[in-house]
Formats: sequence, C-alpha cells, structure tokens
Amino acid sequence: MDKILLMLQLQNQLNVATNGEEWVRGVTKNGKEINWKRCIYMESAEMIDSFPWKHWKAIDAEPDWDNLKIEVVDVWHFIMSLAIEFYAQEMLGGIEDIAIHTAELNAFSLIDNNHARFDEPKIIMTKVEDIMRDVLSLGKLDLDALLTHFFELVSMSGLNLHSLYTLYIGKNILNQFRQDNGYKEGTYIKTWDGEEDNVWMQKILDENPDIKPEELYKELAKLYHQVNRA
Repeated sequence: MDKILLMLQLQNQLNVATNGEEWVRGVTKNGKEINWKRCIYMESAEMIDSFPWKHWKAIDAEPDWDNLKIEVVDVWHFIMSLAIEFYAQEMLGGIEDIAIHTAELNAFSLIDNNHARFDEPKIIMTKVEDIMRDVLSLGKLDLDALLTHFFELVSMSGLNLHSLYTLYIGKNILNQFRQDNGYKEGTYIKTWDGEEDNVWMQKILDENPDIKPEELYKELAKLYHQVNRA
C-alpha cells in the first residue's frame, strides 16, 4: 500500500503544480476543462500502437515492449488523477482512503509480487480496450472495474508493483521537468538528439536504478541542456 499511497500523493502534487489547487473540480487555474477519461482512452490508443496491429502495414514488425511500459505508466497517471477527482467529487474520502481501497482489490495481488511477464499482444490489446470501455461508458464511473482492468494490464506488460513504481517516479519527475521548461507554453523540446525524452529518462533509470527523484531531475536538466544546446 505504501507505494500506491506515495504515487497518489505525488500525482496530486503534480496536478496542483500544473493545474492549480482546485483541479479536482474539473478545471485548471486557467479555466481549461480537465477530462481525465479522455486522457485515458487517448493514451490507451497510443498504447495499442506499441504493436503491429495494422494488417496493411509493417505486419512483421516486433512489438515495442519498452514503449508499452511507458504508455502503461502514462495511463496510470491519468487513472490516479481520475480516482482522486472521483473520490473528491463523490465525497468518498481522501488519498489515503483510495490507497487503502486499492490495496484491498483482488487484482492488486497480481502486481504486488515479483512476477512480471509479457502476454500475447492480442490479449494485451483486448485488455487495453477493456480500459477504454470503462471510461467511454456513459454511466457512472466504475472505478473498481477500471483499477482491476489496469492491474491486469500491468501484470501482462512485463511490470509489477516495484517496476510500475520506479517508472512512475521517473515519469513524474520528467513531467515536472517538462512543465518547468515550457511544456505548456509549447517551447519545450521533447525529442533530444533523435530520441524522445522518455527514452533518455529510461536510460538514466537503467544506469542508476536507485537514483533519488531530485537527482533524476538534475540528470535530466544536465542532459537536456547538453543535447539541445544551440
């Protein structure tokens, strides 16, 4: 539960820094509507592009397993945000209540161990589509179903709780770095020397698996200015 709680706390902090204190009401500090459900299904569509699903193009290509993991973590950002917003608007409790309830779900046991494997692409894509259906439904959000489908997806995607946590911390810091360097204004450079910043972040984590969040931020800043120096 501790890792779930910390990730929820970090996500809330990032949302406050990015969107303002009242983000759980569904609007940013600039008056822009927030739609976490749309974020989830759009990011899920990108996840499916990790596989050569098109019958007319690159039919013999290999799945991009590394990108799949990153996309899973991206979706996790939005699911946690939706959960915090849902609990706040339905007056169900705070972040600690979400963490406790999440850890009690049967599906949580799928990732709360050292098991990590890649399932068949077809099975993974079907699970991604389950998540999309959860957030495209016109009825009231079934958060338990969404979390269950997500943890099933995590267990199919070569991840467990530890690796999900590690990648989430990395992506959380990268998102903070992006915001601090003009992401919202459109001045941030996302591709560094031909590779997306996600890839550079992953390289740092691979080389320094025990790196602290503040140290990761410093490494990203150093690389960003070295690679993108005019």
